[in-house]
Amino acid sequence: MTENLERISTIVRTQEILRKHDFTFKKKFGQNFLTDANILRKIVTAADITGANVLEIGPGIGSLTEYLLGDAAEVMAFEIDGTLVPILRETLAPYPNFQLVHADILKIALADYVKKFKNPELPLKVVANLPYYITTPILMHLIESGVPFAAFVVMMQKEVAERIAARPNTKVYGALSIAVQYYMTVELAFNVPRTVFVPAPRVDSAILKMTRLAQPAVAVSDDVWFFHVVKVAFAHRRKTLLNNFQLAFGAENKEKLLSALTEAEIEPVRRAESLTLQEFARLSDALLPLK
Repeated sequence: MTENLERISTIVRTQEILRKHDFTFKKKFGQNFLTDANILRKIVTAADITGANVLEIGPGIGSLTEYLLGDAAEVMAFEIDGTLVPILRETLAPYPNFQLVHADILKIALADYVKKFKNPELPLKVVANLPYYITTPILMHLIESGVPFAAFVVMMQKEVAERIAARPNTKVYGALSIAVQYYMTVELAFNVPRTVFVPAPRVDSAILKMTRLAQPAVAVSDDVWFFHVVKVAFAHRRKTLLNNFQLAFGAENKEKLLSALTEAEIEPVRRAESLTLQEFARLSDALLPLK
C-alpha cells in the first residue's frame, strides 16, 4: 500500500506539502523538518524498534514518523501545533499503525495515553526530534513519568546531548548529566549537521541513545534529596563543595557539613564536577540530617 509513495522526507515532496497547506513555520515551536533519508534510516536503526511501540514528540509533517511506521508495531505521535494535524492525517493516511494526538506532551496524563496502544504490553520506546527550546523539560518529564519506557533515541542540540552524556571532570558535566544518568545509560550515537533540515537551525544536532536501567545507577535513601544535593553542589561551579553547601545550608552548619563530607570520604575542597554518581550518593545520604 505504501511501497510506491515518494518519501515525505525528500526536499521536493517536503516543499510540495508545505506549499499545498500554506504552512508557516512557527519559531515558538522550534520547527525544523528533516530532509535526509540516510539520517532518518540511521535513527530508526539506532532505535531498534522492530516489534515495539513507539512514542514520538513533534512529528512535524511526518518525515521521521513514516520511517518509524515501517518497523514499529505502532507509533503514537504527539503534536502541539494544530495546523500540522490535517497535514499529518493526510501524509500518514496509508499507515494503519499510526495514532496522532493533538496535545502538549507536558500537560497530559501520559500513562493514560500509552494504554491506548493496540498491544500496550509491547516494549515502549521514545524516538523523536525534540524541539530544542524545550528539550530538557520534555526529557525529564518522560523519564520521571513512571511510564516504563525501554529506551529513548532522540535528536537534540549537540551541546545539550554532550551535557547529558558527559562524564566527571569535564566542563559540561553537571546536574543534567546526573539527572539522566541516574535512570539511564547514555550514548552519543551520531551527530547531525544543520544542513539536513528545512529550515536549517542555527546549531548542529546529535542523536542521543538512552536505555533505562533496571534499577537507578546508585542506591540512595531519598532520591528527591539526592537531586537537591546535586543541584546545590553545582550552584556555583567554581566554588568548592564546602562553600556551596555553606551558602545553601548556612555557615553555622560548617562542622556538620565537614563531618558529612568526611563520612562520604570526599575532600571539602573538591568541586562538584569531580564527583561520580557513587560519590554523590554517599554524600547525599551523609547530608540527610540537614534536610
